[in-house]
Amino acid sequence: MIQANTLRSFTEQIFGAIGCSEADARLAADVLVSADLRGVDSHGVARLPGYVRLYDNGRLNPTPAIKIVHETPSTAVVDGDRGLGLVVGPWAMQVAIDKARVAGTGWVAVRNSNHFGIAGYHALLATDHDMIGQAMTHAAPLVAPTFSLDKLLGTNPIAVAIPAATEPPFLADFASTAVAYGKLEILQRKGQPAPLGWAQDADGQPTTDSNAVKNGGALLPLGSDREHGSHKGYGLGAIVDIFSGVLSGANYGPWVPPFATAGFMSANEGVGVGTGHFFGAMRIDAFRPAAEFKNHMDTWIQRFRSAKAVAGKQVLVPGDPERLMEAERLQAGIPVHETVVQQLEHLGERFGLKL
Repeated sequence: MIQANTLRSFTEQIFGAIGCSEADARLAADVLVSADLRGVDSHGVARLPGYVRLYDNGRLNPTPAIKIVHETPSTAVVDGDRGLGLVVGPWAMQVAIDKARVAGTGWVAVRNSNHFGIAGYHALLATDHDMIGQAMTHAAPLVAPTFSLDKLLGTNPIAVAIPAATEPPFLADFASTAVAYGKLEILQRKGQPAPLGWAQDADGQPTTDSNAVKNGGALLPLGSDREHGSHKGYGLGAIVDIFSGVLSGANYGPWVPPFATAGFMSANEGVGVGTGHFFGAMRIDAFRPAAEFKNHMDTWIQRFRSAKAVAGKQVLVPGDPERLMEAERLQAGIPVHETVVQQLEHLGERFGLKL
């Protein structure tokens, strides 16, 4: 177990070592460690070597001049200047929040960015302002659409955060695939097979090989196969790709540049600029009084939690598992796999830092 503050300090120093400002390094570290605290280990400090690899390959600008390149009272397009998505994301979300204050809603498309960590971190930023937050991003093409052998989409997550009165915010944060690629990475480190329905092999057949994507296979959309609704997961992933890429002016589909953990670094860029995201903020009082709405959200959350459950189970509200995990890990520390610890120690040796 490693305490969150220890991981946060080390991660912040690594980002500082590649040239990030003190404020950006602190923010980027907070986004990564928040993922580990919430139990989303696939998107936490295990990704730190990947960001450094992006820097080494000239694809990451540690001191970006993030700017708005087009806007209306309620919308904007942001250019991230190849910066850390961990920094570009909150910057763009703040633009959406500021526009929502004026227009009731704010919508921001981002181009020329990089991997932005967990979508939920960005969506939650709006809840502090009595707003509903939305965040989505596309990613490296690791996913085969229904019936396809070609990898054309990323895991393309969607997050929606909704504030309540006394209850913690509702937070739905999920990939549009059967599983995030990072979950396969965890199984690869452990030398374990993947559950059936997560991936297909190079011939398009279901497989339990956790290395299938590296060996010519692909991740499967949410639903896994047509009979179980994979066309719906495919549709969700397509929506995220169009909002994040086609609408923003970023690359899209098979042209989205890969993150360093995708198993490859070269990108077939050419239809846009870098990686894209999409953010939204909706002021609750643009629809009804915020206090009234949040009281009803409390009622909604409490009623769902009190639902009669199957034996030995409990009905949870989206966001509950992560919130409970965060409380536990703040006390007990974060379990970091031995392979990840070795990778972090290797980074530390390179920059003269100790974990």
